[in-house]
Amino acid sequence: MNIYIDENIPYARDFFTDHGNLHLFSGRKVSAEQLIDADVLLVRSITQVNEKLLRLNKNLKFVGTATIGTDHIDQTYLKKRGVAFSSAPGCNKVSVAEYILSSLLVLAEQKQFILNDKSIAIVGAGNTGSAVYQRLNALGMNCKLYDPPLELAGDKRQFCTFKEVLEADIISLHVPKVVGGEFPTVHLFDQQVLSQLSPRQILLNASRGDVIDNQALLTLAEQGLTPILVLDVWENEPQINQQLLPYVTIATPHIAGYSLDGRLRGTEMLYQALCDFLQLKVKHTTSDFVHRAAINRVSISQKVDQPLLKSLIHLIFDVRRDDALFREMIEQVDGFDTMRKTYQERRELSTLTVDSSAEQNTLLQLLGFSTNVQNETKETHEI
Repeated sequence: MNIYIDENIPYARDFFTDHGNLHLFSGRKVSAEQLIDADVLLVRSITQVNEKLLRLNKNLKFVGTATIGTDHIDQTYLKKRGVAFSSAPGCNKVSVAEYILSSLLVLAEQKQFILNDKSIAIVGAGNTGSAVYQRLNALGMNCKLYDPPLELAGDKRQFCTFKEVLEADIISLHVPKVVGGEFPTVHLFDQQVLSQLSPRQILLNASRGDVIDNQALLTLAEQGLTPILVLDVWENEPQINQQLLPYVTIATPHIAGYSLDGRLRGTEMLYQALCDFLQLKVKHTTSDFVHRAAINRVSISQKVDQPLLKSLIHLIFDVRRDDALFREMIEQVDGFDTMRKTYQERRELSTLTVDSSAEQNTLLQLLGFSTNVQNETKETHEI
């Protein structure tokens, strides 16, 4: 069996080597000629899997994407050919939620505000939006969810209107790319919507670049009329509009979901799906390959407030590192993709065990940390 795998899917050799002959390829540059004898194709979001890519292949049986999004996959075409398909829903929801949390803590320090004084509208209440909601709600923020498809489908959670979204202090986007239909998301934030936002608001996009009209955003930015911007995704990646960069407070190259743990979770989900498809026994799990985090245990002796929380989270992930690297590397040829390909290892908060009092554990756990009840001993002092 010939298994073709994007070279940036982590630990692919470890998971799939027992299944057949492995062929690694560049997800951005793969061609129809390369895939002519593929039985299995495993990709990421940068590869458009459609008839054009697969026109020369007659053997394909299974396609998988190690991502939560599926807009890069022509599932209708695969179904027509009888090719099985699997994705990795929710694999990087924790990573994206921690990106949002890290970004908001940076902005809170820069702009001198308290998070639980702010309202946030989370646009898209699926796996990722729900993970963001859990963490920010635990901090006492006034969290609102907006997701018309889920609301119409009978989701029992309370949802807000789009008017309420635009009135929130913070807006965080977590929707898939949807073209057409009743609820399209392409240019959901177009010139008309963007012009209703004020410079006092915060707009974060860690979903798909096409959700925001980047040209309209630039036009407003040049007039000083945009909210504070955090952009992880951009239109026309990797050839983004670099004129936007000076107006973006935190800018990164589509790496919000790029924690090692989240990416490994995606690989493992594809491995399990392929084993199921081939009716083979599952032999490996992520724990067989992942190593212990460099910083894995700390002890705190005071109540978790915002400054302490920022210190704890930034022990694991400080988004300012990625922002600085991105601004430096984007000037290079293929800088956008190079940073993604050579992305420095990043772990999730769960890899850090926090020793604290029992009353602090609930909050820390909701934020994603591992916890342990700290032994409280009385100190004695000899004089």
